[in-house]
Amino acid sequence: MRFRVRPVRRLAGSADVPGDKSVSHRAALLGAIADGATEIHGYLEAEDCLRTITAVQALGAAVTRKGPGHYRIEGAGRHGLHEPTDVIDCGNSGTAVRLLLGVLAGQPFWTMLTGDESLRRRPMARVGEPLRRMGAAVVGRSGGSKLPLAVKGTRPLRAITHDSPVASAQVKSAVLLAGLYADGPVSVSEPAPSRDHSERMLRQFGARLLTDERSVTLTPGDLRGTTVSVPGDISSAAFLLVAAALAGDPGVTIHRVGVNPTRTGVLDVLEAMGARLEREPAPSADEGEPAAALTASASELRATSIEGALIPRLIDEIPVLAVAAACAHGVTTIGDAAELRVKESDRIAALARELDKMGVVVQERPDGMSIAGPQRFRGARVTSGGDHRVAMALAVAGLVAEGETVIDDTACVGTSFPQFAATLNALAGTTAVVVED
Repeated sequence: MRFRVRPVRRLAGSADVPGDKSVSHRAALLGAIADGATEIHGYLEAEDCLRTITAVQALGAAVTRKGPGHYRIEGAGRHGLHEPTDVIDCGNSGTAVRLLLGVLAGQPFWTMLTGDESLRRRPMARVGEPLRRMGAAVVGRSGGSKLPLAVKGTRPLRAITHDSPVASAQVKSAVLLAGLYADGPVSVSEPAPSRDHSERMLRQFGARLLTDERSVTLTPGDLRGTTVSVPGDISSAAFLLVAAALAGDPGVTIHRVGVNPTRTGVLDVLEAMGARLEREPAPSADEGEPAAALTASASELRATSIEGALIPRLIDEIPVLAVAAACAHGVTTIGDAAELRVKESDRIAALARELDKMGVVVQERPDGMSIAGPQRFRGARVTSGGDHRVAMALAVAGLVAEGETVIDDTACVGTSFPQFAATLNALAGTTAVVVED
């Protein structure tokens, strides 16, 4: 599949974005191991999160789809999952496989996990190591650091205090999920705060947690089913917000976007760049995730620095922020983001390579990049390399380029934002993005 992107003069109107991917994964997993039923509204029906639904079904949780984004999960309870009859394929989802590893560490049976070619290249050692210390067996390729992986858990797991060398919500979440099966409280500390979706949702399901700025401690115990309202994904909204900051006349409003403070780094950066942003808090449906309507309009952007504690709060939004940086006045620097090298692709290298084809110079660094601006994008033939966020960032660049841009390998966009092209076309009032097989 490919996108054929034509430049637009203006974007205007309102839009919805799909449910938050991180929240959706966690709702399905916690619902599966809770006692009683869990009702999930706004679940992301994209490939990554549907893989998690399939996984919990394979492990014994009963799942009923009641309508678009509405799922009912009859929890098997903390000790009620069973050995699957086949390999669980997590597709392209790093979140699904890493959080599943945490749950499976407490299950006394073997489970085999695999994924697509991209996911089989991604590192799993940072999750496997603490789970082995807790008593789980995690074996597989490259010394048990890459998929396919076989996992056999035990009960109870050993309680540990894990000092994570990186700020990673996936590592933290895997250890906390395993901690539900431990023989005592389990603690995780990080060098900087990472997104706290797991902590919020665990509390919503009745878990006992103590948190401070950089650590969290969970006391093992049963979970109870609940109702989860999933907000729109700010990572998906970021592509529309940047497009609106570049071409939003009179502006674009995105409804009910999740604005969890551990995820709003992209808003802080855009405001630091001079983007005109407005936030209108949405009524809270439950005690979980805050949401707001976000409005962005065309702005004169200026360069900024993106590094340090900001990075865990916007790591997935850096590809589209690089596009914004190329349009801003001055030199934008991005650092402390070596994690981009081990995402669905090496995003630093991919952005430098593909934006160069569009006439934009990106100075690549081991842990980030620097981008001088403003530069002009010119239409070109580029490729996503199978990375959904690179694909969508290139599409935003194509909207403000001189001439037509063709983006190859865009089926991956379906992993997080299946309606991306249609949403952009609605805001443009024309067919700006043509989807070709």
